[in-house]
Amino acid sequence: MYVVLLYNTARRDLFGLYVGQTSRDPDLRFDQHKAGYKASGAVKRFGVRLLPDLVAHLNPMMAWEAIELEAALAEAFRQANVPWVEGGH
Repeated sequence: MYVVLLYNTARRDLFGLYVGQTSRDPDLRFDQHKAGYKASGAVKRFGVRLLPDLVAHLNPMMAWEAIELEAALAEAFRQANVPWVEGGH
């Protein structure tokens, strides 16, 4: 599980979060997003950095847990009024 800080430079007031899950190292997966490999458009264009402290207590986990938790975490961020949440499929 990983969370990426998103920042829309066109709207300097708009920060957000992208929630994803991977079997790879999150740093590698972030680099893949930025390079365009199986990338989320939001992370490729607006991804600033990983926020590992938000999910450190959750990792590691089984793949089936990650699938369920990814959606739940994205929804929790939405419920916490994070203005822009991507991912969580």
